[in-house]
Amino acid sequence: MSRVLIPLAQGCEELEAVTVIDILRRGGIEVVTAGLGAGPVTASRGTVLLPDVELEQALHQAYDMVVLPGGMPGSEHLKNDARVIALLKRMAVSGKIVAAICAAPMALHAAGLLQGKAVTSFPGVLDQLPGSHHYSGDGVVVDGNIVTSRGPGTAMDFALTLVELLAGKARRERVESGLERC
Repeated sequence: MSRVLIPLAQGCEELEAVTVIDILRRGGIEVVTAGLGAGPVTASRGTVLLPDVELEQALHQAYDMVVLPGGMPGSEHLKNDARVIALLKRMAVSGKIVAAICAAPMALHAAGLLQGKAVTSFPGVLDQLPGSHHYSGDGVVVDGNIVTSRGPGTAMDFALTLVELLAGKARRERVESGLERC
């Protein structure tokens, strides 16, 4: 079974975090949520999330993927956390999937992972940052082991893409068929 780490920062976007957690678990993927600090995480719209563990504990385990929910100021907290940046670099170097949605791709940029990559983000985030990445307005962009997405409205497609990358197209289709999407 694949294992995914989702760091949760104060002020993260709850729609993105909860959608990704839910869809991955529906896909039979083990998800570990980790708060950057101790205790509950209050998301950007006031929803209180209870992480499984603190990030410090989570860092001692192996994962197939790390996913960063966006939102503000959550994305800034992720970008400014040296442990998160080191984790992103370690995962990318080992060929593991690194994914971020909304404003969270700014942490991938801070980690130096977007050089020459096709990427997307919430408008006004990556398209304003210097670098050799290739910005796209697509909802979800996969370039090698880097996956990025635009924002809350693309969270379900983003999560389904992650299921497909970890468990295959048939699993994605099975999860998606149970969602009764339009």
